[in-house]
Amino acid sequence: MLFWATLIGGLMTTAGTSVALGAALGLTGLVILHFFSNGATSLAVDAIWNVFNSFTLSAVPMFILLGEILLRSGISQKAYSAFSPVFRKVPGGLLHTNIAVCTLFGAVSGSSLSTAAAIGSVAYPEMTRRGYDKDTIVGSLAGGGTLGLLIPPSLSFLIFGALTETSIGRLFAAGIVPGLLVGLMFMAYLFFRCVRNPSLAPTDTEKTPFLEILAGFKHIWPLLALIIAVIGSIVGGWATPTEAAGVGVVLAAIISAIWGDLTFAKLLEAIKQSVLLFSAIGFLVLGATILAQSVSILGIPQQILITVADSGLGTYNVLLIVVLIYLILGCFFDGLSLMIMTLPVVFPLLTGLGFDPIWVGVIITIVIEIGQVTPPVGLNLSVLTALTNNQVSLGRVAIATVPYWLIHLFAIFMLTLFPALALFLPNLLF
Repeated sequence: MLFWATLIGGLMTTAGTSVALGAALGLTGLVILHFFSNGATSLAVDAIWNVFNSFTLSAVPMFILLGEILLRSGISQKAYSAFSPVFRKVPGGLLHTNIAVCTLFGAVSGSSLSTAAAIGSVAYPEMTRRGYDKDTIVGSLAGGGTLGLLIPPSLSFLIFGALTETSIGRLFAAGIVPGLLVGLMFMAYLFFRCVRNPSLAPTDTEKTPFLEILAGFKHIWPLLALIIAVIGSIVGGWATPTEAAGVGVVLAAIISAIWGDLTFAKLLEAIKQSVLLFSAIGFLVLGATILAQSVSILGIPQQILITVADSGLGTYNVLLIVVLIYLILGCFFDGLSLMIMTLPVVFPLLTGLGFDPIWVGVIITIVIEIGQVTPPVGLNLSVLTALTNNQVSLGRVAIATVPYWLIHLFAIFMLTLFPALALFLPNLLF
């Protein structure tokens, strides 16, 4: 009881003083180590060294840089233009293009935020000009943007794998089918909604010959080649995530310079933003590592497992409780922060109950995706509100994204009923 009082009190006290979350986690862990493990604070130093010396974690800044380069290159606009004619006659029109291009862009950016920003900056002005409902536009962009965390290469999977020593290649393979499934469910929802209310998406009477549509895809083949080079090399076992990320950065720079409008100044800005973002993530990882070490030394996960076993709660009831806790915490923490903060307890708890570690990684990623579109902290909501120049308020964006996080919850239900949806490809390829 004293431990839990120290843990909760320490986090609330440090967080209440507006200290950075990484510092709050680290300071709380150091206090616990000092008072509950005979001053074994040196163990925290060893744990930090082991995590930051991990070859896997070094892939994170590379994938961040890859996404930043593409974000500034204008390639997202060419991809959007290529996909636009495909869905022109389908009820929903360019709303489907939003989801399709978010899926494609998510396969190279690894970041939900980057995906929403890159596609939103292209789609929103064009769609408002054509008379699409503004709330429906931002809802589709916010929902589609979350696919950047699930479609590999995913920063969520990279950090999850580094902190839990789980295969990155298997995690990437596990995210493919659920990511495509969620994307298709988004498009199905938009289709039926626009059938019932055609005013949300005006009908496009312009005809585009099939050969012209095919010709338009010549603008995205470099992006497809980049996806195959990065994801294919990891899933195929030809390269480690770090090696693939390094090659991906070089290819992204070349592609963006030739087919996009990347300049040296934009490249420097991409590097600067990547350093800032990874520094923020790294500080979180540092604090969470210290806290994880304190929790592990005291055997807290084992105690929780024993408590759960004695309580008589079923395995799936525990999973339901974990998901509900994530949904509540997702209102106050951004997705990656929440995952890093909770993994020390949640991962050993769920795997100890018999859930597959790869499957757990997919479920946690989907739950933190919901946090990306949950107010008041949902980052995708804030980005899209800014992109609309506040024409659509944060509250309206949040309401518009409710169907998308309900679809995410349905995806969790489906993956719980049919774990093979996530585990089929990893088991087939590895």
